[in-house]
Amino acid sequence: MTDTLQVRTKICGLTRAEDVQCAVAAGADAIGLVFYAPSPRAVSVQKAQALLAVVTPFVQVAGLFVNATVSEIQQVLSQVALDILQLHGDETSAQCAEIGRATGRRWIKALAVKPDSNMPELIEQYVTAGASGILLDTWHPQLKGGTGQTFDWNSWPQAIGQAVPLILAGGLNPDNVADAIAQTRPYAVDVSGGVESQKGIKDHHLIRKFMQGVQRG
Repeated sequence: MTDTLQVRTKICGLTRAEDVQCAVAAGADAIGLVFYAPSPRAVSVQKAQALLAVVTPFVQVAGLFVNATVSEIQQVLSQVALDILQLHGDETSAQCAEIGRATGRRWIKALAVKPDSNMPELIEQYVTAGASGILLDTWHPQLKGGTGQTFDWNSWPQAIGQAVPLILAGGLNPDNVADAIAQTRPYAVDVSGGVESQKGIKDHHLIRKFMQGVQRG
């Protein structure tokens, strides 16, 4: 799938308007807003509205949710014009499908790459349920993403990636993203902590350097 397509980039966990503007100016295809209160990158509905005000046309806005109910997601959507939902918790394929039906939004499912998981089988379950893409992230016993750690890229399901949009996340930064892309050939890459000066505060130099790495990859 990615042999003839440019690799897309999403900058996630944005909390400041100036960081959104930098990400967009640097060429990010999408930005991610976190609607998960325990996260240091979480934003309120009011903050999200302010951030969307500086997003230019043709840049997608993803909303990240962790084990949220349909009503909780709908409440956010009634006030924030999200383009796509990123379901980053323990949602089953059936729950994801119901969220998609109820909200009328496309969705992607984040899956943690555990050493003992049958990733092709898991991916197939969610794709069958209607996922627009699958995000593969580093597994951590407590954290739901944002670990700053990579997983073994040798486990990347290359065959599946030819048919399903697979998004690479987990520990990406300006120094390793080119190698990560060259090895996995993903549809897109997703970065948060790798371009931060502190949690929730993006470093504009690192954002630009990351985008340069994507182009090299």
